Amino acid sequence: MRLIQMLTLCLVLLLSLAAPSHMEGHAQKDEPDAEGHKHELHHGAKLDRCAGMEFDAVAVNEEGIPYFFKGDHLFKGLHGKAELSNETFPELDDHHHLGHVDAAFRMHSEDSPDHHDHQFFFLDNKVFSYYKHKLEKDYPKDISEVFPGIPDHLDAAVECPKPDCTDDTVIFFKGDEIYHFNMKTKKVDEKEFKSMPNCTGAFHYMDHYYCFHGHQFSKFDPVTGEIHGKYPKETRDYFMRCPHFGQTSTDDHIKREQCSRVHLDAITSDDDGSVYAFRGHHFLSITGDKFHSDTIESAFKELHSEVDAVFSYEGHLYMIKDNEVFVYKVGEPHTHLEGYPKPLKEVLGIEGPVDAAFVCADHHIAHVIKGQTVYNVDMKATPHAPAMQGSITHFKKIDAAMCGPKGVTVVIGNHYYLYASPRIMMMAKIMPEQHRVSQELFGCDH
Repeated sequence: MRLIQMLTLCLVLLLSLAAPSHMEGHAQKDEPDAEGHKHELHHGAKLDRCAGMEFDAVAVNEEGIPYFFKGDHLFKGLHGKAELSNETFPELDDHHHLGHVDAAFRMHSEDSPDHHDHQFFFLDNKVFSYYKHKLEKDYPKDISEVFPGIPDHLDAAVECPKPDCTDDTVIFFKGDEIYHFNMKTKKVDEKEFKSMPNCTGAFHYMDHYYCFHGHQFSKFDPVTGEIHGKYPKETRDYFMRCPHFGQTSTDDHIKREQCSRVHLDAITSDDDGSVYAFRGHHFLSITGDKFHSDTIESAFKELHSEVDAVFSYEGHLYMIKDNEVFVYKVGEPHTHLEGYPKPLKEVLGIEGPVDAAFVCADHHIAHVIKGQTVYNVDMKATPHAPAMQGSITHFKKIDAAMCGPKGVTVVIGNHYYLYASPRIMMMAKIMPEQHRVSQELFGCDH
């Protein structure tokens, strides 16, 4: 148990590190230019992508490989080490006095073949256009010439192709100012994304839109700016593949997932009483007093990661991710059912995303929680038609929920609340006692 305490303490200290842009070795300090802007000089020091840094810009190249920019360095993909940006884009060094890359994106505009699949980099008041790593003729140009109405000294940029946006669009970020630039009409619409943090980097990847802020990120709707799901999340847990965050030993997985104070994404208890808890790329299963941890991709390869909700029904795990449902038959290994994933609307009659879901033993009603609303879905009915049962008044939003022998467990952050039944969960006037997930649910000593 003392070993678990020591490992847990190390994990807490590691997760609490918030200092961006840590460097290894000697490096020169930033020097301001005549306008007072600080620019990082070539220093030859190696940046550690796992030190919790804040990236300056993120973009995807023509092959779909993410490029992460920090100062005058570049990380290629989810595993690559730091290299100087001018090794790939030498012209950036010719204009190094402009500073590091402020924003970047890969253009997607089939209506503009001269720009489609080009990479655009923004440095102060200039924009560079590359195609297959070659600088286009007459670039760099003033931002105002290529994107009229868009300000200089940007923080982030990301493409939004049709049909995600009405027309092929580029979204620009500067502080809390958001600009939608229509590639067809060249019109600029200023937006207000109230729920979003200020982005230092943004990119479109695997059909999702991500805003980077500090060493965390949030997934957002490119039209409304609404944040869907349990965010922010740790960059090193998803995009960096870092030791102590992504690729660790089996024992480290177990201890980290068992005693981490980071919130859960989903939790369920199957027909045999085994508990499955999901967080980021990993899951923890508990059978009796035995703990097992692994990556989601290893046990549920079709799902990869980031589960929104999970419930168990008749020997199967129903795993909800965004607007899709994956179903696995419980066993060793878990078997993915043919024909899945299917749309959430088709399977449960509900539009995603959802926050949690659970089914109580000896019942056939799936309780699906979306915000404060609870929907009841009769799993024996055809088709599955949800009925709005009620609402959870004690909490605005929850992270996960499951039903077990003691009742309904509602998880928020590293705490959970126990209700005797779904009905009491929706009717209770008094807040139930608060418990710690790591201590009382998973048996940790902190």
